[in-house]
Amino acid sequence: MNKIKFLVIFALCTVAGAFAQVSTPYSMYGYGVLGDRATSMQRQMGSVGYAMNSGRQINVMNPASYAAIDSLTFLFDMGADVSLLWQKDGNTREHSTGGGLDYITMQFPICKFMGGSIGLIPYSSVGYAFGSDIQHGAKMNQGTGGINQAYLGLSGKVAGFSIGANIAYSFGTIRNDVFSTPLLQGQMLFEHIMQIRDWDINLGVQYTAKLTRTESLVAGFTYSPKKSLHGKTWETKQATAQDSKPDTVACMGMKGKYYTPNSYGVGISYRHERTSRWMVEADYTFQQWSKVPYSPLYEIGKPENIVFEGMHFNDRTRYAVGGEFVPKLRGNYFQRMAYRLGAYYSKDYLNIKGNSVREYGVTAGFGFNTPEGKTMINLGFEWKHRNASPNQLIAENYLNITLGVNFNELWFWQRRIK
Repeated sequence: MNKIKFLVIFALCTVAGAFAQVSTPYSMYGYGVLGDRATSMQRQMGSVGYAMNSGRQINVMNPASYAAIDSLTFLFDMGADVSLLWQKDGNTREHSTGGGLDYITMQFPICKFMGGSIGLIPYSSVGYAFGSDIQHGAKMNQGTGGINQAYLGLSGKVAGFSIGANIAYSFGTIRNDVFSTPLLQGQMLFEHIMQIRDWDINLGVQYTAKLTRTESLVAGFTYSPKKSLHGKTWETKQATAQDSKPDTVACMGMKGKYYTPNSYGVGISYRHERTSRWMVEADYTFQQWSKVPYSPLYEIGKPENIVFEGMHFNDRTRYAVGGEFVPKLRGNYFQRMAYRLGAYYSKDYLNIKGNSVREYGVTAGFGFNTPEGKTMINLGFEWKHRNASPNQLIAENYLNITLGVNFNELWFWQRRIK
């Protein structure tokens, strides 16, 4: 166990920014493709979690859930994924792969009625590369980066209610590059950079109603307020010749010009546990992106010249449903495994020239118990489709394979020697 703890701490210190990415042209807009703070176990159930508080798995989606942890237990959860992507644009078909680290989280007890959590999760990711012909030449677009969050969360419970909060430090650099190659001239690079250094807060509440000795109903709610992003953004241009240097043509601070929105999440779950265990949950997410600015960037000394266009966003909505079933809590190995299913539909925040981006998908997965019975290995599969409406842009189909390891340890329990 000491080796496991060392590996987790080492990973927390060294892998910041190494989150999973897959190449999609949709990530070149705004802040990229948004995440939902879901662990591998939750992704197997459609990424539900607002009303989840089992105490056996870490739930960053609603910080109120941390108070459900046992007073002697520590939890570590690490996840990674691999994504297979098929894209279709008219008669053009492409295939790509991507993946890497997804998240690292830890949950711990503070006292009998309080729990806490720390971790590293992705807020958004950017990754794409594609080319196109222009008059008398060619153009290549590529982008990398995203926004990551290192968070600390606390939660307490009383009289069936749990209240919690996550305070996060948001950091990351988003690079959007355009390589222009005229037929009769050298290649030029235009680079737009956003460097974000900010903080964020997510508030949550849950209420647990015990229907019977073996049944419970949980309602959950989360809220993140609208706030201005801090950091700076700039654009450079340079010839790609070996001795050339970048020339900054525009630069400005992000405060008051770029925002994250008011975000709401609500969910309800039903749980039954006797000789078997099963639960179902339904979630709804609303993010008010239509009310936040994403300002244009002007050339230095020439405020009439726009070098990077501002954007208009749509409100983001997401519906998800999922469930878990353990056939027999004290049965054989396959009866003690967790079997999970889920589905979701989402209208994304991106508005691309009047077209709204939509996603829907189905998920499934398994929770494998280790021999000692507490640590669980979560293996999941997700099929997702993404496209735009009313005009069909690039149709994308994903197969995501997720792997998470949830370490469950009794750190304060000691054996008595007789």
